[in-house]
Amino acid sequence: MGMIGGLVAGSGAVETLGRAALGLTQAMRPDATEGQRLDHEGRQAALEQLGDEFALDRRGLFDRCVDGLNRLPRPMLALGTMGLFVYAMAEPVGFAARMEGLGYVPDPLWWLLGAIVGFYFGARELHYVRRPPKVIARPAPVHSAWIAPDDGGADLDNPALRDWKGAQG
Repeated sequence: MGMIGGLVAGSGAVETLGRAALGLTQAMRPDATEGQRLDHEGRQAALEQLGDEFALDRRGLFDRCVDGLNRLPRPMLALGTMGLFVYAMAEPVGFAARMEGLGYVPDPLWWLLGAIVGFYFGARELHYVRRPPKVIARPAPVHSAWIAPDDGGADLDNPALRDWKGAQG
């Protein structure tokens, strides 16, 4: 036993094998600290972007009231439609009488209602289309163990690769 241990320890094979296993492990499984750093930077960038999206300039009371009124039609239309369903189930006779009354509304009045609703939602959509998009600063790309450096690997010293490149041209 002493002789085999001396041969293995004396040749440096165990140490070389250990370094190779460590290098292989690092290549197959990324460094946990580097991964945590990249995850933190990604989350910070997402939080900054979210903060930029919801950052509002200080406005007066009138502007805030008008903004609040502008946000009312969609929820009121949705809740009103659901209320009609509830009303139809709770009192079908009254609902039928009111729906029959809608049949007496002249067609030009329906066209006017359609134009008002269409222009309201169309103008709102056009406002968002015409508005220039916010430019949000993106963080610089981070190089990790999974991404090769941009300089083409010039920092890696590989004698075989140098000889091959020299033979190519």
